[in-house]
Amino acid sequence: MAASSHRGPMDYTPPSDSSIPNDQLGASIRRGLALVTHTTDSLPEYATGSLQCSNCHLDAGRRRDAAALIGVYSRFPKYMDRTGAVIPLEDRVNYCFTRSLGGNKIPTGSREMQDIIAYLAFISTGVPAGTHVVGEAMPKMPKMTGDTTRGAAIFASTCVTCHGPQGQGNPPAIPALWGATSYSIGASMAREERAATFIRHFMPLSKPGSLSDQQAYDVASYINSHARPDSPGKERDWPGEGVPYDVPYPTHGHIAYRPPATLLPRRNAEGAVVQQPQSIIAHGKPAGSALSRSGTR
Repeated sequence: MAASSHRGPMDYTPPSDSSIPNDQLGASIRRGLALVTHTTDSLPEYATGSLQCSNCHLDAGRRRDAAALIGVYSRFPKYMDRTGAVIPLEDRVNYCFTRSLGGNKIPTGSREMQDIIAYLAFISTGVPAGTHVVGEAMPKMPKMTGDTTRGAAIFASTCVTCHGPQGQGNPPAIPALWGATSYSIGASMAREERAATFIRHFMPLSKPGSLSDQQAYDVASYINSHARPDSPGKERDWPGEGVPYDVPYPTHGHIAYRPPATLLPRRNAEGAVVQQPQSIIAHGKPAGSALSRSGTR
């Protein structure tokens, strides 16, 4: 198994779409790109809400600091604190579908899943196994507390033009921010700090970066105070220590942080659960951050 000798995050630029090969692999990569960009239209059985993958993973996962997907193929399988286990990339994709999209898991052996994986492998071309890349994660925000009253006022003046007064959005281009077709309580965006980070750096699309840290927290707290889909099995999250302070539901000794007003039941509760691998918490956290696929991608 090849191991990365790269020190520090790699300054990486993914290949352009024009370099996708004109063969069967290239066809799979193009289908994967289409699924990431037009998720609800392409996969209505699985992306049952209003969100596309690219609503959070901007520029189809290529934009730095915006939950980037570049290099991700080379960092899986990896240990995930939330599951307390080593998971494959297919499971991570399904966590996005079931939690962030509020939808259903994709069969891991399906063509759709393999097409998504092919695209993720393509935008990881040349990244050594286990290597982190510059801009792969959203920046951290200073810890603050949002104010829903201030957030409502900022939302009314800044966000309603696109997302509407009831947060309903205008799918497929603009997603709902709360309600039955929005992200679930188990999504990272349901955490106040994570939502504030995204808002601070990337919203509004017409003038990103125009809100202050506190204003971003205020808007995040307002958005996340509303009803949203439940996330079945969330009580098993973070079986070890280190639950982030702003997780909005109770789990393993953690008291829910500012939970939403209402949790909406899922139409397909079984489809909304990704079967977790056996936890390795009892055996100690693995020394490495990634047990990567062999070779270099």
